Amino acid sequence: MSEIGLSKARRLVRGVLKKGREMGLKPLSVVVLDAGGHLKAFEREDGASPGRFEIARGKAYAVVMTGMTGTALMKRAEDQAYFVSALNGAFDGKVIPVPGGVLLRDARGRIVGAVGVTGDTSDNDAIAALAGIEDVGLVGEA
Repeated sequence: MSEIGLSKARRLVRGVLKKGREMGLKPLSVVVLDAGGHLKAFEREDGASPGRFEIARGKAYAVVMTGMTGTALMKRAEDQAYFVSALNGAFDGKVIPVPGGVLLRDARGRIVGAVGVTGDTSDNDAIAALAGIEDVGLVGEA
């Protein structure tokens, strides 16, 4: 299994937060998970609510565990709510199926993890995520 290292995960978080500040977004929280869904890095900006960790992790966990993007999962939730309900049952309620959960791929297209961003609109969260991903030379799939 290809993997994202701690140093790259931390740089990715910094890139996401930098993009959020450039865009004037509300305070963000960012989680980076490895390909197995385990926490590699997390930061919550000053002013972000304490519950944002679970939201960011839920966005990232949903995409890495299913191999689907946050956008695709949201569409699936709208079209087939029973499917996402079943996913949440299978994954102990950890799935948050909305944009801001972004798959991380290496240059060969292998999934190396996921990032979850929360704090602003889900679409803005995804834009910030993609900027941070690009900064570290990975490919994001939102």
